[in-house]
Amino acid sequence: MRSAHTYSGSLQAAPSPREKAHAALARKAAAAGIVLLRNDNVLPLDPDTSVALLGTGAGRTVKGGIGSGDVNNRANVSIYEGLRTAGVHLTSEDWINYYEALYHGARLAWKDKILDDATKVENPFDAYAANPFVLPQGRPVAMSDLVGASVAIYVISRISGEGKDRTPTAGDYLLSDRETADLRTLNEAGLPLVLVLNAGGPVELTDLLAEYRHPLAVLQISQPGQQGGEAVTDILLGKAVPEGKLTATWAKRYADYPCADTFGACNGDLEKEDYAEGLYVGYRWFDSFGIEPLFGFGHGLSYTTFATVFTALRAGDHGVEVDLTVTNTGDRFTGREVAQLYAACPQTGTAREYRRLAGFAKTRPLAPGESQTVTVAVPAKQLAEFLPGRGAWVIPAGVYTLFAGGSLAEAAPCAHLTVDAEVVLETTHPICPLHHPFGEAGPAAPAMEKAAAAAALDLPAFVFAPLSDEVPVPAPVPMADGPVDELVPMLYGNITQGASTLGSAGIRVPGSAGETSEALEASRGVPSLIMADGPAGLRLRQSYQVDPADGSVIPTGVLGSLENGFLDEPRHLEGADTYYQFCTAFPVGTALAQSWDPALLEEFGRAIAAEMAEFHIDLWLAPGMNIQRHPLCGRNFEYYAEDPLLSGLMAAAVTRGVQTDGTRGVTIKHFACNNQEDHRMGVDARVSEQALREIYLRGFEIAVKTAAPAALMTSYNRINGVQAANNRDLCTVVARGEWGFDGLIMSDWNTTVPADGSEPWRCAAAGNDVIMPGNPHDDADIRAALADGRLAETDVRACAGRLMAMARRLTANR
Repeated sequence: MRSAHTYSGSLQAAPSPREKAHAALARKAAAAGIVLLRNDNVLPLDPDTSVALLGTGAGRTVKGGIGSGDVNNRANVSIYEGLRTAGVHLTSEDWINYYEALYHGARLAWKDKILDDATKVENPFDAYAANPFVLPQGRPVAMSDLVGASVAIYVISRISGEGKDRTPTAGDYLLSDRETADLRTLNEAGLPLVLVLNAGGPVELTDLLAEYRHPLAVLQISQPGQQGGEAVTDILLGKAVPEGKLTATWAKRYADYPCADTFGACNGDLEKEDYAEGLYVGYRWFDSFGIEPLFGFGHGLSYTTFATVFTALRAGDHGVEVDLTVTNTGDRFTGREVAQLYAACPQTGTAREYRRLAGFAKTRPLAPGESQTVTVAVPAKQLAEFLPGRGAWVIPAGVYTLFAGGSLAEAAPCAHLTVDAEVVLETTHPICPLHHPFGEAGPAAPAMEKAAAAAALDLPAFVFAPLSDEVPVPAPVPMADGPVDELVPMLYGNITQGASTLGSAGIRVPGSAGETSEALEASRGVPSLIMADGPAGLRLRQSYQVDPADGSVIPTGVLGSLENGFLDEPRHLEGADTYYQFCTAFPVGTALAQSWDPALLEEFGRAIAAEMAEFHIDLWLAPGMNIQRHPLCGRNFEYYAEDPLLSGLMAAAVTRGVQTDGTRGVTIKHFACNNQEDHRMGVDARVSEQALREIYLRGFEIAVKTAAPAALMTSYNRINGVQAANNRDLCTVVARGEWGFDGLIMSDWNTTVPADGSEPWRCAAAGNDVIMPGNPHDDADIRAALADGRLAETDVRACAGRLMAMARRLTANR
């Protein structure tokens, strides 16, 4: 067992070999996730090109989102620094320097605002979340900034994060007035333009792209982590060839999205959110109803071109396998392509999208003229629909048309699958009844017409006889023995007075998010599990000191654990040992997923596991894998995609990487429907069972069944009136009963604190094993419910037993 006097981190301040190796991986991953949205032969740039570099993110490139998704890493490389290091001549040094002074002034004013607001709220994090830092606007671009430049690079950046949604306003989803004016100046100057979008989600560009009269390139770099400036420079100069693809649809107009007027605060009602679009989420909406997007799902250009053709189809284990041959048809650049396969399923008269992602595969680097045949596996369930009235996943009889290509828009019909008779894959239990019905989108007439036309095409045809799915057998519950009163503390985390909130509830590792109970550590050898936030890397304190008088860690508050201590610098004690915990800030979840490369995400997972081992972390509170239902969700940057298959496969790859040797675990989150940040602890997500199962639970199901994550975190929100942490349908019926999940289920932080929040005893009754980070009233509430019979003793023993088993497994080699 690790000694209480073993400190996390290193006494050496210099960068370690691990830091250097992981920085190289962060750079590679960032480049792989950059999406080239448009290129009028502007890119790649000649290294000798003179560049006017401008825009809010030029010298202050945003590495990631804020809140629990942040990483207190050592340093960040901006686009400005990346280009300068590469020797690119920049003509706009005066603009960059002026902006730097503005930035520092804005940061200090923001700090004062946060500190003042923090005195007026119970939880200082609420002040932080309610006031996300907004990058200041630079001075107007002048013609003098462009003298000597042969190309302009303009960087548009956005910051978003936990606890607050984006807005459909200028400077956020829309271009700001300054950005619009600057881009008009560049248009008048006649320079070719590279527009770099440094944002975790879409920014509306339709008017700009229509008005710009000169060669234009558009790069979506998302929020690319600490080495982002180097990765962007690699792409700009052609040292790396773009290979990223969008994982969410970019509309021409905000109003084109479903629920544009009713999402979150847009209609003034934060108490409920009607998922009226049903299963028509993201590209399913645009594709099914014939709405043309600006940039569609799966879109991404390269410096070369590719052709993808159908080669063969055969039956696989519980699905089909499709061979696609991809050829680099260019004559200059070696590059990688994502072969994407979509299915148009029979329209049965119920709500059904026109096409859905059926599978994908990424090629190796292909030289000009080189080909590779890749195999795309399509599980049978990817062709199924959920029928609530029958409580079953069903593959209807009929013709299924497969489409192959480098994006949804490019995908061409390539083969037919015929299912002669309906197949019931699996039966389910009714869950999460909808108590407040609303008008949900029904069958889409354009989808039915297009599917019928596709089914009539003369294509290679195959008969498919799908097999029923293997039904997972729930794992035996490791019931804890001994007096039940002793087990109650296992049901909530270590309670730390005054520090039971984000990022500061950990005791043994400074800056860790929290720990499970150590109440039975001495008496029964059940160690506490130490947890750290994610998902772009571990979020710990960058450094801390140990008081030589008593060996205790000199503490800091909630604000001190954020923004590298900028908001509340820790007390410095002369002569005390300083320990350093420099974790790597990798690209955010969306940027990683834009690589469409499970092998890369598995490599990223292994790197996270190495840092977990170095800093004594048992459970990583990631990956985040909620569906990007709407572009205004403030936390979309943490999540992978608007598609459940892509989300599930990415999360599974990360899980396999982190859990390679069985000594570290992931915590997939937030289960489920955490698709809104405003009023996230109280909003009621009202969703039909079909949409819930096909869209919002499906990615979790894929991750659980294919990668066996150690833990799962419930969300704050209600689902059809029931708090997720109190929802037995989710925790016990679905996750454990239907999917066979045998890991630990924990709450999100402080879900039981609000008066209308989750009830502690109901967490245990639902199968939410542990309430994190633990609050004083949790114990009393659970004991009272146990005493009067509302909470069964078997539920307490089951929750405690699962935690004790997980703790012993993950800490066996301590």
